[in-house]
Amino acid sequence: MLPATLPDAVRAALLAPMVDQHCCGVRRDDTTRSGFEQLIGEGGTPAPPGTTHFDTPAGAAIRRWCAPVLGLEPHASPTVYLSRRAELGAGEVNRRLLRGAGVSAFLVDSGLDVPALLSPAEMGRLGSAAADEIVRLEQAEQDVAEAGLPAADYAGMLRDELAVRAARAAALKSVAAHHCGLGFDPSRPSRGSVIAAAGRRLADPKSRLDDPVLVRHLLWAAVDVARERGLPLQFHCGLSGWGVTGWGVSGWGVSGAAAGHLTDPALLTGFVRALAPLGVPVVLLNCYPYHRQAAHLAGVFPHVYVDAGPAVAHAAAGSGHVLRELLELVPFHKQMYGSGCHGAAELCFLAALNHRRGLARVLADRIDEGEWSPADAARIAHMIGSGNARRVYRL
Repeated sequence: MLPATLPDAVRAALLAPMVDQHCCGVRRDDTTRSGFEQLIGEGGTPAPPGTTHFDTPAGAAIRRWCAPVLGLEPHASPTVYLSRRAELGAGEVNRRLLRGAGVSAFLVDSGLDVPALLSPAEMGRLGSAAADEIVRLEQAEQDVAEAGLPAADYAGMLRDELAVRAARAAALKSVAAHHCGLGFDPSRPSRGSVIAAAGRRLADPKSRLDDPVLVRHLLWAAVDVARERGLPLQFHCGLSGWGVTGWGVSGWGVSGAAAGHLTDPALLTGFVRALAPLGVPVVLLNCYPYHRQAAHLAGVFPHVYVDAGPAVAHAAAGSGHVLRELLELVPFHKQMYGSGCHGAAELCFLAALNHRRGLARVLADRIDEGEWSPADAARIAHMIGSGNARRVYRL
């Protein structure tokens, strides 16, 4: 699957186990065809009438690359593939595909709070890998808001809750892009403004957090906790549809209202600049199609890191183009691998496969052009695949 002329050292670096520094759990239960198609479609919605999500780059890649993992011939039809999937059962399918990804550690966003998704520990067990939790800030805030406390106690309880959850976490993550966008005022809000906003929030605690004052307070509370615990702070950006409304618990897939939200990570510049003196690493997730802007931020700010996210899985054979554009700008010690997979183990497998194949093409071209030596290329592959994540997350 890698170029035949690739030097052995580079090949070994690409095939070495990777750290998946951002993913969500995959479903533990079996599925209907329509439910599975919603999982593999980028928008989480059904295909238009008379069409199928198998007629996408990701759908074709599943038939080509995932089918053999399940014991089928390459290019098996969708009907045959899904029949085999049902025959094996979700547990065996997840085991084969997660282990086939060649991942040594999963960092799992547990904030979707859907029982049908595997926990971080289960992801690790089925994938024969280590696993740690990523705490989603907005889920912690929602739990605090629904606890029935006075507005004056909101800030203190939120800080305590974040500290408790951070004690077992590898990172903290924000999906502020879903709630108020990333172009917010980067300053820390005053205590009085927080109490006033908390009063409004607690009057309707089950509503989605969208008050800019409370979003800013949540982020700064997270910064304080992350600084104390030595944790990175992740930000969802780019194609930011996943996780706004959560996964449907009655079936597979997500609400269509969640899909298609685009957020330029450059909007986060003010907040990133404010964090520079504090030493808290900022990881920009799922940056496509703004991956070049994210790469620029990683080059400018010493505490900013970037991954390409699920675009690598969905781009299939085109993944090399995404990785090539990142490597034109991003410092090699600032890029990490994260599958961004959600729901279907096929996406975790394809992200790892496409990352290795796409990066191999880029590295082979640089070696052939005399820009990088084989030793340089091997070192870069190792840094992106696992070395940078192990250093940033202290694994």
